[in-house]
Amino acid sequence: MPTATNRGVSLYYEAVGEGDPVAFVADAGLGGWSWGWQHAALAGPHEAIVYDPRGTGRSDAPAGPYSRATLAADLEAVLADYGARSAHVVAAGLGGAVALEAAQTSNRIETLTLFGTGVREPAFDLEPLFAPPEDREALRESLEHAFSAEFRAEQPEVLEGIVDWRADGDATRDGWEAQVGALEGFDATDWGYEVTQPTLVCHGTADELVPLESGRELADSLPRGTFEPLEGAGHLAYVEHSRIVNDRLAGFLEEHAID
Repeated sequence: MPTATNRGVSLYYEAVGEGDPVAFVADAGLGGWSWGWQHAALAGPHEAIVYDPRGTGRSDAPAGPYSRATLAADLEAVLADYGARSAHVVAAGLGGAVALEAAQTSNRIETLTLFGTGVREPAFDLEPLFAPPEDREALRESLEHAFSAEFRAEQPEVLEGIVDWRADGDATRDGWEAQVGALEGFDATDWGYEVTQPTLVCHGTADELVPLESGRELADSLPRGTFEPLEGAGHLAYVEHSRIVNDRLAGFLEEHAID
């Protein structure tokens, strides 16, 4: 499988499909597996590009902390290695903060779709999302904070599959802490007006890790931001409401097709 390199750090990625490129940026500590529901749905009409962020899975894990600028440069490196002159970016949580950074510094970013992303650092309480990849029981327990109680009760087989993927591809504690360091000082109210790309901000109304109102405030801080609540969904709303999300995402990407 292909790898991109940013200043000696190797970044593992996968790409499939044809059409406008769509790059996915995972939340803190999560591997590329977390976009499986969207990757599968969009590959075909789009080129779906999924990578493991530095510190996670099959990518290198240099000592941290990492900065948002560094993680945004990693996204740029993946797009450049793949040969994508421009791309839509779909991101979650910490990945959303990285995508906003990239939107200011890279000329490759056409649109943003952000899930569970707050407007400033104090809004992010991502610690409950972490669990050691080797501790399957801790991984299961952490999902109580990622999904709504209704989803957990109705989809136990999906949760067990997620435990398998997390055990195989999530970050260790060192990698997770290095990534979360990139949130230091994050405050989109200071510079959100500079992000002029069309931006769809989606947020689960039952998100325990990033408050709904912070997502709404983020959308309001962006010149072309649109806020859409996902009723009853937890932090990983794009997994929990994948059909609704995929339909909305497909429409948004079609509306803003790359010329």
